Amino acid sequence: MARMTPLFRRAGPPRDRLVTLIRKPGCHLCDDAQTVVEKVCSELRVPWERKDITEDRELYDLYWEQIPVVLVDGRQHTFWRVNEDRLRAALSD
Repeated sequence: MARMTPLFRRAGPPRDRLVTLIRKPGCHLCDDAQTVVEKVCSELRVPWERKDITEDRELYDLYWEQIPVVLVDGRQHTFWRVNEDRLRAALSD
């Protein structure tokens, strides 16, 4: 698909975007993922939330072996390691 000229691009990210970081306390990979999520979401002005897998049985059952997990708009984007460029691209679409 062809890229639009700047004239037709949106001024900012869609307002309905949301990044969710599913993590647990004491997880160094979770800390690393949060650093990337905070940076990218701040730059793109996309809201994000953090959920603790130890406080939600449904999240625990779904994602325990994959944490940290990043959801973009409620869909799984990645797990274990968060790639800054890949997250930025997903949020810029």
